[in-house]
Amino acid sequence: MAEEKEKKEKKPKAEAAEGGGAGGGEKKEDKKAARAAQEKARARKAKEDSALTKSAEEGEVARLGPPRLKVQYEKDVVPALTKEFGYKNRMQVPRLVKITLNMGIGEAISNPKLMDSAVEELRAIAGQKPVVTKAKKSIATFKLREGQKIGCMVTLRREKMYEFFDRMVSLALPRVRDFKGISPRAFDGRGNFSLGIKEQIIFPEINYDKIDKIMGLNVTVVTTARTDEEGRSLLKHLGMPFRS
Repeated sequence: MAEEKEKKEKKPKAEAAEGGGAGGGEKKEDKKAARAAQEKARARKAKEDSALTKSAEEGEVARLGPPRLKVQYEKDVVPALTKEFGYKNRMQVPRLVKITLNMGIGEAISNPKLMDSAVEELRAIAGQKPVVTKAKKSIATFKLREGQKIGCMVTLRREKMYEFFDRMVSLALPRVRDFKGISPRAFDGRGNFSLGIKEQIIFPEINYDKIDKIMGLNVTVVTTARTDEEGRSLLKHLGMPFRS
């Protein structure tokens, strides 16, 4: 009888010991999972900090969210165009593909310093480093040699494209002297639009006191529209101030 009592007393103790071991194992696993989550969060934060540092070194502003114009396109423009033209598929709705800025500096042939200032000004306007364009052939009449630097250009896509278009129609164009609107006929027959700007100082990024010379630039907006009417309607809904 005494032996049976001792066995019964040992069993609960053994069970309690086993339960305590299982609980200890679960606690260890929870600690490991928490430690792994902390390491992942720390690595993610380090990656974000490095990206912000890189963008700051390149002169870019940290983007806190999607561009305002892109949100407006998804929310308001797509339903409006679908209703206007009766599209059956969302992929049929015209959208912006890219915006190309081109600045020609003919005087850079005699004054090469103008090219450096033009590149910096175009970089400030577009928020992206431009590419220097060179002459493809020699023209004696213009004293032009093949390979000589004669201009610069930059192509904007995605977020930077929407941000530039928003700045242009909201801030730059209204600053044009005696502005009466943009001609609605400057389309190429396939929904792409071209605009000539005579003075780069209409952009708020340009400091008038630091420029060497008043220069103009060409802006080409490429869309997926199949006709000029669709392209005109797209740009109008995005805020382009067309002349009535």
